[in-house]
Amino acid sequence: MSDVAVLSNSQLNKRILSVIVFTFFCYLSVGLPLAVLPGFVKNQLGFSSFIAGLIISLQYFSTLLSRPQSGRLADRLGPKRVVMLGLICCGMSGVLTIIAALVRHLPMLSLALLALGRLFLGIGESFSSTGSTLWGMNIVGPMQTARVISWNGVATYLAMAIGAPLGVMLNAGFGMSGFAGLIALMGIGGYLLANSKPAVSVSVGERIPFHRVFSRVWLYGMALGFGTIGFGVIATFITLYFASRDWHGAALALSVFSLGFVLVRLSFGRFITRFGGLNVSLVSFLLECLGLIIIWQADSALLVGGGAFLTGCGFSLIFPALGVEAVKQVERQDHGSALGTYSAFLDLGLGLTGPVAGLFIGHWGMQSVYLAAAMMVLGALLITLRLRLQSTRR
Repeated sequence: MSDVAVLSNSQLNKRILSVIVFTFFCYLSVGLPLAVLPGFVKNQLGFSSFIAGLIISLQYFSTLLSRPQSGRLADRLGPKRVVMLGLICCGMSGVLTIIAALVRHLPMLSLALLALGRLFLGIGESFSSTGSTLWGMNIVGPMQTARVISWNGVATYLAMAIGAPLGVMLNAGFGMSGFAGLIALMGIGGYLLANSKPAVSVSVGERIPFHRVFSRVWLYGMALGFGTIGFGVIATFITLYFASRDWHGAALALSVFSLGFVLVRLSFGRFITRFGGLNVSLVSFLLECLGLIIIWQADSALLVGGGAFLTGCGFSLIFPALGVEAVKQVERQDHGSALGTYSAFLDLGLGLTGPVAGLFIGHWGMQSVYLAAAMMVLGALLITLRLRLQSTRR
């Protein structure tokens, strides 16, 4: 990458966006069902809130289990191949969701097909997003890691912001086959587009065992996982929260969260390089915690929207800020493994959110999950404080 040093900001961004587009396809596929599936599982198939949350969370568990493998495969085979595999898996999730909608008169079969589709989508997410990020890091160089991760997040939550209301609209107009068909088409189109792009060379050098990668990045991942729970309770339960209080605009609350996320990522992403990832993370966790407390105490849909916006602002820089610090712990040939392992904690946080929050709702009501999430974010802040103290001692 000898020409990277002389590229302008716009040229660097153009290179990054040329591969981050696959992250957009992936997370648009993730966002489209979010505001529709919980209601379908509960109201049309007749299952409980716990099962509705579990169906959403299956995707995150699938991503969790496949994320470390996606990073190691990208280190060995190259990120292009991993991205292509991920996009095919995303497309398969759309096909299975279409079939599930067609057999809704058989609730158990429909639920099983939805579950299988969520598993495919989870694998597609881990392969597409990890591969795209590593692809971007390879084409602009390691000095631009923060920029690549930041742009990857912009693509992620812009797609989520578009996906939630678009999924509702397509479901209203065409049924579940509307948004599921779009997911299948994006999988095919994304695969063909990725196949047309040149591959990048794989970094050579002795790679350290997985357990050593894990030991170097797990605290960063733990803080990320705790901080992700705020997003998880909004993404998974905000539609049921609104319904429980006879409010409208749940999909809009998801979009407002994503709007706050994107605005902060675009406006303040450079702060990670200027002030350091750990310092930025501390401020971010404070904002996220405040947003969740506002949602917990809100007595109107407007206040929930304000809390969701603030939560999105706080959550925005956590992944890149901690991620930059995490990948510094290993050599370049292990960046994919470190990134995949670190990212897996995000999936762990999201995967646990659905069923655990469902149990909270059953015992203490819908609002309780937002207070519990705020407490977990405070835990993330304490872990980050520990990491910051460790870094000052070196």
